[in-house]
Amino acid sequence: AIWMRLLNAVSGSVLWLLEDNASAAQNLRAAAEAHGVEPERLVFAKHTDPATHLARQTNADLFLDTLPYNAHTTGSDALWVGLPVLTVRGQTFASRVAASLLNAAGLPELVTGSLEAYEALALKLARDEEALARIRRKLAETRKACALFDTGRTARHLEAAYQIMWERKRSGLPAASFSIPR
Repeated sequence: AIWMRLLNAVSGSVLWLLEDNASAAQNLRAAAEAHGVEPERLVFAKHTDPATHLARQTNADLFLDTLPYNAHTTGSDALWVGLPVLTVRGQTFASRVAASLLNAAGLPELVTGSLEAYEALALKLARDEEALARIRRKLAETRKACALFDTGRTARHLEAAYQIMWERKRSGLPAASFSIPR
């Protein structure tokens, strides 16, 4: 219902979804029509190879996350290509992943605490091109420096953790918590 209200409020907007099931696409188009939205404003993308999937995401303006199950890999992919993600922080692990990704990417302002705040911020960003552009610029800058996208540092830290665990095992020490220096 929120997505349909947003489509009705933002002229020329479309909702871009993955076509994973033809029946689901048909049902969603029927639901759109029931909300007064032209069914063709729901655009369904077919499964494709990872490179094409990432490339086509650069054509979107804003990734509207779902609840109660948040974006996980899809949210990370979107952020990777510079597509801002808007989410609602839920109460369970599965409903908090996108919030964790956004916090790690330096974009806590895209994490909302309620569906009402999510809808209001989505509408604001859809109507305020400069506000959305500022967020995109911030994502482009933070993406260069944040740990979330520093694959080399993550690999080094993982290797260091394995080394510490191996050394503890070889020394006959029990498992224990430890931190890897940044």
